[in-house]
Amino acid sequence: MFVLSQAARGAILLLVSNLPEPRSDAPLADTDRSGSPATEPGKTGPIQGIGRYVALGDSFTEGVGDPREDGSLRGWADLTAARLAATGGGQGEDRFRYANLSIRGKLLGQIVDEQVDDALAMAPDLVTFAGGGNDILRPRCDIAGLLRLKEQVVARFVDRGIGVVLFTGADPSGHLPLGKVIRSHGDRFCEGVRAIAERRGARLVDLWSESELSDLRYWDTDRLHLNRFGHQQVAARVLAAVGHEAPAAWTEPAEPLPDTEHPLRQEADYYRGYVLPWVQRRLAGRSSGDELGPKRPVLQTYSADQALAALL
Repeated sequence: MFVLSQAARGAILLLVSNLPEPRSDAPLADTDRSGSPATEPGKTGPIQGIGRYVALGDSFTEGVGDPREDGSLRGWADLTAARLAATGGGQGEDRFRYANLSIRGKLLGQIVDEQVDDALAMAPDLVTFAGGGNDILRPRCDIAGLLRLKEQVVARFVDRGIGVVLFTGADPSGHLPLGKVIRSHGDRFCEGVRAIAERRGARLVDLWSESELSDLRYWDTDRLHLNRFGHQQVAARVLAAVGHEAPAAWTEPAEPLPDTEHPLRQEADYYRGYVLPWVQRRLAGRSSGDELGPKRPVLQTYSADQALAALL
């Protein structure tokens, strides 16, 4: 049986905390520091006539943690698109189109460099923009720089009349190594995202402040990605933010997890199966998404059959 001692866990955490950070060449735009809204306060109410929806992000948006029976990923963005397609997106089923440019493992600067221009070229009515979660997992990250970059992107979308939904991610810090560091980074980052939504007139899905979603009932076995129930909760909140209803089941609390018979063995298996591979990728300068392309790179019609398959 694989047993990870306390000393070994400590060594792993020390190694993680001293790994070098990747250099980012992404430009950081100055933001409005006057205290007055750059457009109008964060919007509420429905977005009318959503015919084109583009999702940007990392594994959160890709749907990691919510696999279908065939092994493909579903996730909250697919669920959101399915509901918008089923209700016509405000324009009729044959008019609704959906693209998902997300790739797991991406840092915020990479999302901006690789996804934003493509999204703008698709002239969407709605964009969901999640990013920064992989950055704040690192012991050293530039929170102020991340927020300046995020606001620059939001301004580009809003200035073109595109509806934007921003996120503060659900909080995994209570069940991850370096949880206190992650929590500190997340508190600061999410406070800044809330301010951006307010200044720029974006809608906000604020998951970080929801203690219910921090419970392991909503997380996959890696403790880093939401599971099926967590993705349903997110989809329901996104739909509410843009003025559409979700199935009532998506907001019902998940069932309690069964008691663990061998907690020490489970903890050792967790470090062996998830923490050590993550450290190895960091040491090698690799990402889990290096060999992958966007989930749904082309803005295509989302048919009734596709919508139904996403909901199953």
